[in-house]
Amino acid sequence: MIAARDRVAAIDVGSNSLRLLVAEYDPASGLSIVDEMKEQPRLAAGLAASGRLDEAAIERAMVALARMREVCQRRGVTRIAAVATAAVREAANGGTFVRRVRRELEIPLRVIDAETEAALSYRSVAHHFPMTGERTLVADIGGGSLELIGAVEGLVELTASLPLGAVRLTELYLPGRRSPHRELARLRAHVRRQLTRRIPRRAWAAATVIGSGGTFTSLARMVQVRRGLPAGDAVHGVAVTAAELERLLEWLAGRTPGQRRQVPGLAPERADIILAGLAVTAELLERVRARTLTVSAFGLREGLLLEMAGAKALGAPDPLRLFREFAERCQSDRRHVEQVRDLALQLFDQLRDELGCAPEERLLLEAAGLLHDVGQLVSYRKHHKHSFQLITHAERLGLAPRERTLVALISRYHRRAGPRKKHPQLAALPSADRAVVRRLSGLLRVADGLDRGHTAAVATVAISLTRDALVVRVAPRLAGADLDLERWGAARKADVLAKLLKRKVEIVPLAAAIAGAPRSSAPKAPATRPSPP
Repeated sequence: MIAARDRVAAIDVGSNSLRLLVAEYDPASGLSIVDEMKEQPRLAAGLAASGRLDEAAIERAMVALARMREVCQRRGVTRIAAVATAAVREAANGGTFVRRVRRELEIPLRVIDAETEAALSYRSVAHHFPMTGERTLVADIGGGSLELIGAVEGLVELTASLPLGAVRLTELYLPGRRSPHRELARLRAHVRRQLTRRIPRRAWAAATVIGSGGTFTSLARMVQVRRGLPAGDAVHGVAVTAAELERLLEWLAGRTPGQRRQVPGLAPERADIILAGLAVTAELLERVRARTLTVSAFGLREGLLLEMAGAKALGAPDPLRLFREFAERCQSDRRHVEQVRDLALQLFDQLRDELGCAPEERLLLEAAGLLHDVGQLVSYRKHHKHSFQLITHAERLGLAPRERTLVALISRYHRRAGPRKKHPQLAALPSADRAVVRRLSGLLRVADGLDRGHTAAVATVAISLTRDALVVRVAPRLAGADLDLERWGAARKADVLAKLLKRKVEIVPLAAAIAGAPRSSAPKAPATRPSPP
C-alpha cells in the first residue's frame, strides 16, 4: 500500500520500449501523474533469431534506466516497482541483465510471467472503463508478445500470451526483401493460425475489444488525423472501426519506411514495426467478429501503480470517479460542484423530453457539473475559459475525444456569455453537437446559479411548463431558509434555457407556488442577454 502523498514510480521494461511513470497518491483524489519518460532501446531486436538479448540493446537499456533512476531521485520517489516482460523473460541472458540492473542501478527489476503481465494491463483498463458488458477482450501488443485477457461481466475467463509482438513479427516476416503486400499477407496468415488455436470464436464473438499499448495509441492518432482532427488530440477512448483499420493498413503497406516515418500521428521510431502491430490487430478483430475496437491510453505501468496503491483489480469503476479525482486535483469546491451536479440532473430529468435530450447526455451533464469550476485553479477571472482548456487537455478523464470536447464546452458556457456560433471551438462542431452544448449548458447555468452562495441551500427543484413560462420551484434544504440569493443567481443565468424553450423562466419558492402567490419576486433574466457570474 502507498501512504498518503507518497511519490511512487512504475517502470515497464518492455520488448520495444522502456517506460517510466511517476505518480503521487492521495486517498481523496487517487493517483496524480507527476512525470513520465519513454525510451526505445528495443531489447527484442535479434531475439527471435539468436534467443539472446543483443549486447548493444542491453547497453541502450542501461543508459535509459539510469536516466529514469535520476528522474525518480530528483522527483522525490520513495518506492519503485519495475517489471520486465517478454523479451527479458524469454532471453537466455535475461537473468544476467536483471541482476546487472539491480546491482549497478539499484532498481528492483523483476521478471513477470505472461499471466501477470496481462493482469496488470487488465487492471489498468478496468480502472478506466466499466467492464460490465457481456464480453470484453483486452489486448496489449508489445514488442515480443500479444497479451489477451477476456472477461465476462467483469470476471476473467480467458488469459492468453501469444508470440505475436510487433518487433518479433517484423523481424521474422517483414524483412523488406519482397513485395510488402506479399510479406504482410504471409504474416497475417501466421497470426490467423495462432489466434485460431488460442481464441475460441464462438465464446468471444462480438466481444468489446479494448486495446492497450503503443500499437493501439498510434493507430488512434493516425485515424484521428485521417478524420481531420489534430494529431495531438487525446486518444483515450477513441473507437476505431475495422474498416478504418484495414484501409490504413493497406495504405501504410504501400509506403516506404521513410514515407511511413512522415505519417502524421505515427512516431518515427515506430514506423518500421507498425505494420506488424496493425496486422495483429486486424486479425484479432476478424477472429472475434468485432466491428470496432476502443483504445486505452493506459497500460501496464498504470496497473503497477494501482497495484501499489492497493486498488481493486476488477469490477466496474464508478464512471464519475475520474471526474471527481480531477476536480479534487484542481482544488474545486467539492460541496459546490456536487450540488450543481445534483441540481442539474434534477432539471435534466424533468426537462429532457421538452429539450429533446438523448439518454447519454445525462452523463455529459454530470461530468460538466463536477468539472465546470476546475479553471479556478488558474484564476477566478475567466475561469470558465480556463476550465475549457484544462478539460480539453486533461489525460485521465476516461472520455472519448468527442465527449471530452462537449464536456469542455458545456463547462465553458456555465457563466458569462452563452454558446455563440462565432466561437471557433463551438463552430467546428457538427450542428447536432452544437445543439447538445446549448441544451446542457442551459441547464448547467441555472443549476450553478441555484448555488450562487456555495452553501448547497437548495434541496430540490420542481418545474412546470405553461404556454409562456417555465416555472422552477425551489425548496430549501433547511426549513425556513432564505433562498433569495439562489433565486437571483439562477434567474440571472436562465437566458440560454429561456431561448431554447421560447419561454420566460421564473424561479419561485416552492411555498409561494403552492399557495398561489406571485410566481417570483426575483429578477427575470432576459432570454438573450449574456450573464455575469
